[in-house]
Amino acid sequence: MNQETVHEVVIVGSGPAGYTAAIYAARAQLNPIVYEGSVTAGGALMNTTEVENFPGFPNGVMGPDLMEQMRKQSERFGAKLITDDIVEMKLDGKVKELKDGSGNLIKTKSLILATGSAYKEIGLENEKRLSGRGVSWCATCDGFFFRDQVIAVVGGGDSAMEEANFLTKFASKVVIIHRREQLRASKIMIERAKNNPKIEFLFNTQVIDVIGTDKVTGLKLKDLKSGTERIQDFTGLFVAIGHLPRSELIKGQVDLDNDGYAKVQSGTTLTNVPGVFACGDLVDHRYRQAITAAGTGCQAALDAEKYLTALS
Repeated sequence: MNQETVHEVVIVGSGPAGYTAAIYAARAQLNPIVYEGSVTAGGALMNTTEVENFPGFPNGVMGPDLMEQMRKQSERFGAKLITDDIVEMKLDGKVKELKDGSGNLIKTKSLILATGSAYKEIGLENEKRLSGRGVSWCATCDGFFFRDQVIAVVGGGDSAMEEANFLTKFASKVVIIHRREQLRASKIMIERAKNNPKIEFLFNTQVIDVIGTDKVTGLKLKDLKSGTERIQDFTGLFVAIGHLPRSELIKGQVDLDNDGYAKVQSGTTLTNVPGVFACGDLVDHRYRQAITAAGTGCQAALDAEKYLTALS
């Protein structure tokens, strides 16, 4: 790559937001460069099995297949995809300077940030190993596969209550496991969970291991008051302890909220830095769905196009 070339737009991140931004930017003749990531190309959907709620796929679609189709669509219109990471960003000035993992310097007039967020993990070895085999971080993605089963939700905030309530549509029983005596969730969400006959609670309890060879068969639990340990049967574990936005590279340059998500002007993808746009799970606290991420990816490309037109 010519290090003196100043590109019209560079997109950092893939997944529904990044690939949709690439489709729109490419169709607008902006010749976008997309840094997909060396390990996380395709985003969170690469770790999802069947996606049944993305419009246009009445019989569902596998997460990786959906991302591959979006990827090919962006390439069809001329997006250049690079399977590498951006490791440094310098965003002040009209020309933004980026450095990738191979040491290349990339210059661009505009930048779309689609770096997403990561689910917080408990941090157990078997949690990672059994991901997609009974361990999940997304009830709306995977709840259907746990019909008539007994499953656990770890967490004590609103997202844990929401996940548990949603999962009762499918599961025969949902057990919310929380380390403390009191839940952190809002009163209305706690009441909703407590009034659901399919939901039970285990307080002062920590998950210390996930049991299973090829799929989850149980959890090893520790009573934090007595210190006793036991194994309890479950066929699913949903981890709902929060998200971590991937905003490390822009910290100190782009305004972030208290949780580390990029701030954008209401109804747009504009950050506080002219020419820098943010979309997808990097800005989304609330919905975190493939379809909403794709929508903001479209917005980011349109916002970038408008910005570039005003420059010329």
